[in-house]
Amino acid sequence: MTKKSNQNTVPFRANEYVVYPAHGVGRIVSIEEQEIAGTKLELFVISFEKDKMTLRVPTAKATSVGMRSLSSPDIVGKALDTLKGRAKVKRAMWSRRAQEYEQKINSGDLISIAEVVRDLYRAEDQPEQSYSERQLYEAALERLTREVAAVESIDESKAAARVDAVLVKRAA
Repeated sequence: MTKKSNQNTVPFRANEYVVYPAHGVGRIVSIEEQEIAGTKLELFVISFEKDKMTLRVPTAKATSVGMRSLSSPDIVGKALDTLKGRAKVKRAMWSRRAQEYEQKINSGDLISIAEVVRDLYRAEDQPEQSYSERQLYEAALERLTREVAAVESIDESKAAARVDAVLVKRAA
């Protein structure tokens, strides 16, 4: 198989924003070939600017690890609508809920991430969150904000203000 025909099967392109489930929104800087353990591999080189991190993902494994294109504006709208809903807090032990929240955040699914933000959001007049709740909330909020910013081509502070406005309105 020639390199040219292989390029056509690659679902993502250089300079495209993608979502990697465990790290959120990143940008494909390049697609390169490297020899690893005697095998030639074609890799996506993904930069996560905010985290100052670069990830190399084999092109053949990209979809199986859950890497995906940015959500459509329609999905972003649904995610923001999800924030307007009532928080669904289960009566399970915190460790079990924390595990579920962590799975939702790392699923890379924008609606699931929005559910975590909705469920862990605290208005000014509500009791303080525990450290672990705040960590999960901030991780989910950051993922949601970054994707909203990338999809709508706005900076993260504008996206954060937009998400915050929906949450504050719900709490009022």
